[in-house]
Amino acid sequence: MIKVFKLPDLGEGLTESEIVAWLVAPGDAVTLNQHIADVETAKAVVELPSPFAGVVRVLHQPAGVVVHVGEPIVSFDIGGADEPTDSTLKTDAVAPAPVEQREANLVGYGPAVERGGHPQRRTRTGAGDASVPAASVEPPAAASVAPPAAAPAPASVEPPVAAPARERPRSTPPVRALARDLGIDLNMVTGTGKDGLITRDDVRARITESLPAPDLHGAEPGATAAQPATSLGDDVRESRSPIKSLRKLTAAAMVQSAFTAPHVTEFLTIDVTPTVELLDSLRADRQFADAGIGILAVVAKALCLAVARTPSLNTRWDEPAGEIVQYHYVNLGVAAATPRGLLVPNIGDAERLDLRGLAAALAELTTAARAGTTTPAALSGGTITITNIGVFGIDAGTPILNPGEAAILAMGAIRSRPWEYRGEVALRKVLTLSLSFDHRLVDGEQGSRFLADIGTILADPARVLTMV
Repeated sequence: MIKVFKLPDLGEGLTESEIVAWLVAPGDAVTLNQHIADVETAKAVVELPSPFAGVVRVLHQPAGVVVHVGEPIVSFDIGGADEPTDSTLKTDAVAPAPVEQREANLVGYGPAVERGGHPQRRTRTGAGDASVPAASVEPPAAASVAPPAAAPAPASVEPPVAAPARERPRSTPPVRALARDLGIDLNMVTGTGKDGLITRDDVRARITESLPAPDLHGAEPGATAAQPATSLGDDVRESRSPIKSLRKLTAAAMVQSAFTAPHVTEFLTIDVTPTVELLDSLRADRQFADAGIGILAVVAKALCLAVARTPSLNTRWDEPAGEIVQYHYVNLGVAAATPRGLLVPNIGDAERLDLRGLAAALAELTTAARAGTTTPAALSGGTITITNIGVFGIDAGTPILNPGEAAILAMGAIRSRPWEYRGEVALRKVLTLSLSFDHRLVDGEQGSRFLADIGTILADPARVLTMV
């Protein structure tokens, strides 16, 4: 019996995904929930599991193409009855799922759980959930299946076709995405990881190996190797690349936010020497030495405390309903620069975490984002965002709101500057905060008080005791 697997909704109503790489080929035997392809959505690179155990008959879409949700991507022979004809296909359909399940998704992907008065924790379905294949796969209909799928030619299932897929270089989805972005053929890369696994460093090393020798010998001492992108002086005057995936999503989100929410940005420069001294003392304390508590965790905690005093910064403007949504929890979005572009995953119920918990959550979140393992569900549901532009040596900026949020806080670099301290000029640690907010939801007085509260905490951490 032939079953056609159509591209499911991989989360948050995404309408299309790009097939990064197939890990199977026609003729390959697969097991239930076996990793068969790497798929890149506008938010993340995800592993696509097989909804059936059987034999791959046809790959309807090649790697590198963008596929819309609902389009056939692969056909399986799951055994049983003989290969169906067009007439039997029409009567072989599975009964439609109930209305509340008709948009079911694959294991681990799909829209985030609806939150009530307080956010519900994200739930993860086990890989062996038997309800997944039936809900996420539809049998072929005569009008929707291409001719090769309805009556595959014998040549399409010959074993030799499957050989290239089984001999593909071993690597992870983020590494394959990086290689594709840099134009590197993984077949030309030698893996130095465990059991020959290709790593990011291997891909970057291949870039260096591909550069002409004269360019490397002529480099200035300490200079870095050139990137594969076209540089000034090349014969190619310009190049074009398609607007897709994360860049497409980010562009749409920024345009929507900039032209929908009236932005106001305020700045506050403060002496954070007491906070820096606090962090130094925590690192020297054996109980906190391995906690990894840094300035970002302290600013995140200060933000959560300030939200409790000025809740209008943690709201959403619901235009269709004509309502203002007040969140009674903080899902703290954290902007993370990744090889694929900007991602903003969030920490659920951040207001409940102490400094140690926030530091651990921040480390886990940013590591997953940069490794390309963040799930689409983790990228939704944020209520307010923080971004650390100080890591790039920037002091201040005018951040654009994450769509659906009322505020975003940017923290700049900590610098040693002459500063008035107890009536004298002293060298102090100084930090600038930049707060952008939606003026429909936040009055100037509220935004100013919120920013001042954060500044007060960072300037004198002991004042926290008077604010909780």
